[in-house]
Amino acid sequence: MPYKPPTPSPSPPPQSPSPPQTPTMPQHSHHRPPNFPFLFPKAQSTVLPDPSLFLSPSLLSSPLPTNSFFQNFTLKNGDQPEYIHPYLIKSSLSSLSVSYPSQSHNSSFIYQVFVVDLTISATNKTDPNPGKSHVISSYSDLSVTLDMPSSNFRFFLVRGSPFLTCLITGNTEITISTIHAILSFSSSNSLTKYTVKLNNNQTWLIYSSSPINLSHDLSSITSEGFSGIIRIAVLPDSDPKYEAILDRFSSCYPISGDASFTKPFCLEYRWEKKGWGDLLMLAHPLHLRLLSSKDSDVTVLDDFKYNSIDGELVGVVGDSWVLKTDPVSVTWHSIKGIKEESYGEIVDALVKDVEGLDSSAITTTSSYFYGKLIARAARLALIAEEVNFLDVIPTIRKFLKETIDPWLEGTFGGNGFLHDDKWGGIVTKQGLTDSGADFGFGIYNDHHYHLGYFLYGIAVLAKVDPAWGRKYRSQAYSLMADFMNLGRRSNSNYTRLRCFDLYKLHSWAGGLTEFADGRNQESTSEAVNAYYSAALMGLAYGDTHLVATGSMLAALEIHAAQTWWHVKEGDKLYTEDFTGENRLVGVLWASKRDSGLWFAPPAWKECRLGIQLLPLLPISEVLFSDVGFVRKLVNWTLPALGREGVGEGWKGFVYALEGIYDKEIALEKIKNLNDHDDGNTLTNLLWWIHSRGDEEEVGWEGGGKFSWFGYYCH
Repeated sequence: MPYKPPTPSPSPPPQSPSPPQTPTMPQHSHHRPPNFPFLFPKAQSTVLPDPSLFLSPSLLSSPLPTNSFFQNFTLKNGDQPEYIHPYLIKSSLSSLSVSYPSQSHNSSFIYQVFVVDLTISATNKTDPNPGKSHVISSYSDLSVTLDMPSSNFRFFLVRGSPFLTCLITGNTEITISTIHAILSFSSSNSLTKYTVKLNNNQTWLIYSSSPINLSHDLSSITSEGFSGIIRIAVLPDSDPKYEAILDRFSSCYPISGDASFTKPFCLEYRWEKKGWGDLLMLAHPLHLRLLSSKDSDVTVLDDFKYNSIDGELVGVVGDSWVLKTDPVSVTWHSIKGIKEESYGEIVDALVKDVEGLDSSAITTTSSYFYGKLIARAARLALIAEEVNFLDVIPTIRKFLKETIDPWLEGTFGGNGFLHDDKWGGIVTKQGLTDSGADFGFGIYNDHHYHLGYFLYGIAVLAKVDPAWGRKYRSQAYSLMADFMNLGRRSNSNYTRLRCFDLYKLHSWAGGLTEFADGRNQESTSEAVNAYYSAALMGLAYGDTHLVATGSMLAALEIHAAQTWWHVKEGDKLYTEDFTGENRLVGVLWASKRDSGLWFAPPAWKECRLGIQLLPLLPISEVLFSDVGFVRKLVNWTLPALGREGVGEGWKGFVYALEGIYDKEIALEKIKNLNDHDDGNTLTNLLWWIHSRGDEEEVGWEGGGKFSWFGYYCH
């Protein structure tokens, strides 16, 4: 990402991308204030791309995805690849190229290599428009449909389908070319299946809905005129035992897929399918962990597997899956509580930290750094409640009002929130003319990070001052809906779940920037903070729907962080050289894993640990619930603290994790710090250490120790 933090603050910049569609959180009408829904003032950005380049005119009246798995198809020339598991897909010149990617790797990064294995195009294109080789005619949580008007092609790109599916109309002659050499080519008697062996050890199967005459030379396959469905699949490892499975499921094809929140901590996938027979899809490792066989009519084909940077993709038969996660409690205060004998030390720090609150001394106009200062102060109010020292709350409340009100009222001098109609969402004043301002917030980068900090402050202020909460409820919900909107209505002001990817089950941060490796996310903990803060806001407003949705998304984000960002010794998910050298991924991309950060090289391990932990909250305990992993992570990081110039703020986060298994040593180190991250305080670090339980506990399984949900809600 081109943006760097404006100052060498001990605090990280967030980062880059995420998913799909439309409206505001369903509310009970008797709660709605008269000015609901609130919209920030409309603004015209000079830096946002034009959505009409590749999106069908019928889609342009609704808010559009700005962080989705297919975002590259909407940007610049629309010709950068996207990872539609298990294939990398690239569209250009009215043709579509598909790659079953291999991986290139060393101890610093892993990435999937895009090699054009096959390109599907019309032999005679009509009126090719070089500037617009495809049109996105529809999209959903789990799919995107690409039309190629000059080729009479419609590609149903459904995530997790082992087949690439294309509907061909108009008796069109097709060409399938490859950069490899065709070693052998054979057909079934019915001419509805062809087997193509290439000199890169790949075998591809081509299926058709009716007989098709294909002929070939060294590197291309051509047909006579054809109308119907063509499906193409790579045979994993060219292993013949998989071929019968692909044959069996070749006649049932998905055209779209949706995910819905059916009940708390439960997500259901449903695919719309055509053809006949059962639907075969692929599940990544987290799907398999959460897939509820009790609630889903599915069959898992354990030894039918495709390779992926996300871990092995395993065959699942069935057109509806139910994914269930253990409940996670969203709490204002620490999960385990604090012993009364520790109150004094926390109160001493609290008094000093609250004395230091001065809204007039804030110099930053950045929505990110300003949001961190708001959330930092809000933490102090909740800690004050927990240690029963309420004297400081009026001062904190005054500070929160002075810092939050100007952003909600549009009176903040240097910056402010505005509404962009072009894509449908909130942008900042600074971001209207500078795509790098506010870490790219104006081009939809990092929305959940920035707004998550604001929501945290709003939730706490609405809790301690309900009258203020009622007054600004509409503005608060507008900020929340920008990245948490669940609906799909065309009359909505916001896209559906702007950052959260309902197939990968985590957020992306990268906004409307074209990246060869797809979307990316750096800080999982700031993503967790966003959904956690939304759930807290639900608690403050008595909105059970928002509590349930925020808690669910936080739980999924935590699972995903533990699956893909937390690198465990001996784990087989990533290559040995990368796993041996890393305990955390720095930036995770759709098609790459990087040990570096946007703002720091791989050697700065304390930054990598900090950016996956901050802000330090009660929910952090769930994110880092595997004590054995935490110990290894801290031991991996500690040597980096010997480097010259390591920021005290970053050290604080390392010591906080050390406190999970060694309270006394961590406490000593924390007391010797002379500075803190701009979103953290000595009070918060002491609160964290003193709220650690005495016993070592491992893992977040069964949810019991982190959730009261199961006791009261069945």
